[in-house]
Amino acid sequence: MATRPGERKLQILQVLAEMLQDPKGDRITTAALAKRLDVSEAALYRHFASKAQMFEGLIQFIEETVFGLANKITAEEPDGLKQVHALVGMLLGFAERNPGMTRVLIGDALVNEDDRLQARINQLQDRLESTLKQSLRVAATADSGGTAGAAEDHAAKANALLCYVVGRWHQFAKSGFKRKPTDQWERQWPMLL
Repeated sequence: MATRPGERKLQILQVLAEMLQDPKGDRITTAALAKRLDVSEAALYRHFASKAQMFEGLIQFIEETVFGLANKITAEEPDGLKQVHALVGMLLGFAERNPGMTRVLIGDALVNEDDRLQARINQLQDRLESTLKQSLRVAATADSGGTAGAAEDHAAKANALLCYVVGRWHQFAKSGFKRKPTDQWERQWPMLL
């Protein structure tokens, strides 16, 4: 039975993401991926020029999903601190629902792969930090009580929040996906402010 254009490509990315959910975190080879899909390695290369392109497909999915949700949060929530809370919660929840993608987000799955993949993840994290910083600016603009902090603190706070998120992602991946990123999030939120 013939597959529609793009369907096999999506299937390859889904199986790659599933393989990344292995708590042992073994390196994924194209041979193992092909075996799991019950196709030849040559069949994989009909859809992707390299394994790096497969990982780029996963990173693109992460970017589209995460920034799509972030844009929705910032568009629908006028309160800057509520935006920050929702953004951090969304990032933690995304990792929890997508353990294989978490290994990509922390760079664990990209070890020994093309350096440009890690550079792209670094850029993604920089964009996330900028999004948090912008929400902190929104909070400061509307805050007459001073709880959002001074303008010069936005960069430091955004960085600390991103470090918290990345730390929770690491903890999740390194625990074999047992320590959920959202565990104790609501109790820790006030401490992060």
